[in-house]
Amino acid sequence: MATVESTQATTRRNASLTDAQQLLGRLGPWQLVRLLGESDFTRVYQARPAGIESDDDPQAEPAWRPAAYALKVLRKEWWRDPQAIEMQRREAWVGSKVSHPNLLPVLSASVQEPPFYLVTPKLDGVSLAQLISERAPLAVPRALWIARQVAEALDALYEATAMIHTDVKPANILLSSVGHATLIDFGFVQTPAEASRWATRPLAGTLAYIAPEMVTSALAAGPRSDIYSLGVTLYEMLSGHRPWDSNDPGELATLHREAKPADLRSLRPDLPQPVAELVHAMLAKDELRRPASAGELAKRLVRLEIDCFSLR
Repeated sequence: MATVESTQATTRRNASLTDAQQLLGRLGPWQLVRLLGESDFTRVYQARPAGIESDDDPQAEPAWRPAAYALKVLRKEWWRDPQAIEMQRREAWVGSKVSHPNLLPVLSASVQEPPFYLVTPKLDGVSLAQLISERAPLAVPRALWIARQVAEALDALYEATAMIHTDVKPANILLSSVGHATLIDFGFVQTPAEASRWATRPLAGTLAYIAPEMVTSALAAGPRSDIYSLGVTLYEMLSGHRPWDSNDPGELATLHREAKPADLRSLRPDLPQPVAELVHAMLAKDELRRPASAGELAKRLVRLEIDCFSLR
């Protein structure tokens, strides 16, 4: 009986895979298994090397399951757009250049001619944006731990490439079931000089987290601009709210440049004063008043993690 059931299960799985192959097909040496998500610019598929059999049976031994990959392909309507292609190329370059536990590596890429795509490990877990929407405000040690991991990722990114992420936000931070944080999406990486020319880059969906110097021509962007964005993210983790919000892009840019955020401790009285002070320092309008680097920030967050460990 067990043999019959096993044979039937295998037949069902193979039929399911055949259907998926017929629907999604191949891209270069990669078999597209299923669509994971899409944006205005790209589609992301679960993929595996073509010719390798898959076993989607959840009861199967993990050691016998082939590794899962995520393939991010530029949508066809952007194949003639130089800026969209450049974004894909930069993401592929950065992901192959930097090796760090909290940054998503790029394992393979095709970015010289259509179709433009890159391949990364498929990460299991949820985005920080989803966690905030479901459970904010987060416990202080947990929020500090996540922020510290992202700070270490930003430090490694800048040290290896002299580039800044420019799009640090909860949607670009993936969390595993054990809390490991991975910073993703290098499509907007810029040199500091490029990042200052904010009007030439698409900002939809990111303006709520962007540093003041990136929305004015009078100031230069740099690594501390990412620290500001992480400060907005940490503020949101600890309070459940962003420090500034508006549906009007111009108003939101003005708030970043001029408005003072509400004192975190007025929103969360149990928050230790040193934690609130660090978050507000990260949100300073003058970048020179923020932590000097992501590496320094990570060290300060480690100390606060230790001090706040019992606040669970």
